[in-house]
Amino acid sequence: MTPRAADRARYDRATAHLDAPVAIVDLEAFDANADDLVRRAAGKPIRVASKSVRCRALLERVLARPGFAGLMSFTLAESVWLARAGFKDVLLAYPSADRASFAELTSDPKLAGAITVMVDDPAQLDLVDRARERDGLEVRVCLELDTSLQLLGGRVRVGARRSPLRSPAQLAELARSVARRPGFRLVGLMAYEGHVAGVGDAVAGSPLRSRAIRLMQAAARRELAARRAEVVRAVRAVVPDLEFVNGGGTGSVQHTAGEAAVTEIAAGSGLYVPRLFDNYTSFSGRPAALFAQPVVRRPGVGVVTVLGGGYPASGAPGVDRLPVPYLPEGLRYDPQEGAGEVQTPLLGSAADDLLIGDKVWFRHAKAGELCERFEELQLVEGDRVTATVPTYRGEGRTFL
Repeated sequence: MTPRAADRARYDRATAHLDAPVAIVDLEAFDANADDLVRRAAGKPIRVASKSVRCRALLERVLARPGFAGLMSFTLAESVWLARAGFKDVLLAYPSADRASFAELTSDPKLAGAITVMVDDPAQLDLVDRARERDGLEVRVCLELDTSLQLLGGRVRVGARRSPLRSPAQLAELARSVARRPGFRLVGLMAYEGHVAGVGDAVAGSPLRSRAIRLMQAAARRELAARRAEVVRAVRAVVPDLEFVNGGGTGSVQHTAGEAAVTEIAAGSGLYVPRLFDNYTSFSGRPAALFAQPVVRRPGVGVVTVLGGGYPASGAPGVDRLPVPYLPEGLRYDPQEGAGEVQTPLLGSAADDLLIGDKVWFRHAKAGELCERFEELQLVEGDRVTATVPTYRGEGRTFL
């Protein structure tokens, strides 16, 4: 029996009492992935990206482990909810225009002490001030650095379009604006190199493209490391007691951790290891989060149909944004139908061994987005479900 076949047998036994669709997290794999992230971070604390987990019980589990400290949230309303639930260090990774949540933040000392908001434009500070319902509470602020690699005088850009702040002078100027402004305190810098951390460098069947990605990423790491160090020096000249400099992502943990200017690493997807993390040469993880759909039809030889399964991930549309049929091995989508909203035909010789009611296990393309489809996660240890925990959705929270 192959390791994957053994996993399938375990998951089928563990969930035999549960009807599909069902989502699981294999805790042994989850914990092993956490250990690997800590190893690659080489002593620097890891701030957990909540959008990649979207389950409070699992956020608590990983934060209880040595090497992890703090959360990186994705909306201000989520940040407020997490802080009220007892999480004491929540960095909002994206600027917000949520006036109601800013009013709540600026009227509660507990929230103001626990949450750091992201800023890359003075207009975002204006929005906070307009939402204030109480003077006297300082809002903790983090500035975001644009990490994109720009070539040919900026005519070629590689990387996400995020912050407009790129140069040390730009960051230092906004740092001075924050420092001069009553009601705000600059505490951190963030720089997420998504074109390194979130792009696999070993594309199956594309050796030339894979080499081009590796060359691009090596150049991007060198350029960013030098520029990030300059930015940190410039901002520390304005705010010497800066608390943290955050960088990284699951795919670049070990590289970013090697930069002296970086004090902490952000990661989250590496806990679940979705399919987009199969194409990396620098690390490998164990798939920990899976979902199962039930076989409901057998249309013919070499074909089964499962209920639903069309859970595409965000990003530029493409085949790589679809969940991948994982267990049993050897199943693939029908190119005429793909992953369907209410039914998904699957092709392959493994289909002939599946019966009506059997489970087919899938891996999502991304990590936390799976939890937007399920209200519960079944936590599996060995061949047993040892706990059932709610996702954000299961707690009635859908922040985006």
